[in-house]
Amino acid sequence: MAFYDLSKEERTLLVDKINTDIAYDLRSKNTENIILYFSDEDTYIRKTGYLAMGKIFYAEPHLQKQMLSTLKTLLNSNQEKVRQTVVNAAGEIGKFHFDKVQFFFDIGLFDTHHSVRNAVIGSVKKMGEKNPENVLAWAKTYLKHEDKEIRREICHGIELRGRTHPQDVLPLLKTLEFDNTKRVSNTLVHVLGQIAYKNGCLKTVVSHLNTWKNKSLVREALDEIVDVHKRYKKFAVLTQQEAIDYIDANYKH
Repeated sequence: MAFYDLSKEERTLLVDKINTDIAYDLRSKNTENIILYFSDEDTYIRKTGYLAMGKIFYAEPHLQKQMLSTLKTLLNSNQEKVRQTVVNAAGEIGKFHFDKVQFFFDIGLFDTHHSVRNAVIGSVKKMGEKNPENVLAWAKTYLKHEDKEIRREICHGIELRGRTHPQDVLPLLKTLEFDNTKRVSNTLVHVLGQIAYKNGCLKTVVSHLNTWKNKSLVREALDEIVDVHKRYKKFAVLTQQEAIDYIDANYKH
């Protein structure tokens, strides 16, 4: 039975059981329960598993060394769901202790399965909100990587931090302004749109785009920003017309 087929009370009991079973495995240096939950077909069972790892890491510091050792072992699993959940668990730890789990993202970023690579990007997003300095410094090292998919994925991964603190990610995004791979430049344009519609963000983005040299890409980005203000009108601070007026008045063509 899937997680959300259960009643609220049953879900609470299951979450408690998963937390208890994973803690038991770590204390006894076993992996039976961890693998069972990390490989489950249900996304929410796996999520409960990696959230349990995060909780235990902070609640029981004496288990941290064993947990990291276990996760490193499981990163070599032949099951992509296990590897994916390992990366997500590392993301929970990396919110405050990125130095202890950077290894998982250096490896996971090159995994053969897209779900594991996506878990890296998802983890970069959530870690970037809590631990931006270390996470963005790591991300920056991959923005000039020879593999276009690595560049694209990292560009996407830093988006969430940019939605509230565009000034933190704009210098990193600028390194991609002359990237000649369409998938990368398309992602770059998308991210610029996503970081420009919240309170105060349009001013920051437009001001920074005034320093970019690739004017054709900037025009694409500005068109995307205008379009985002329409698509996300329920969430945008400015109306689409107000965004257009601001860009016309402040972008130096």
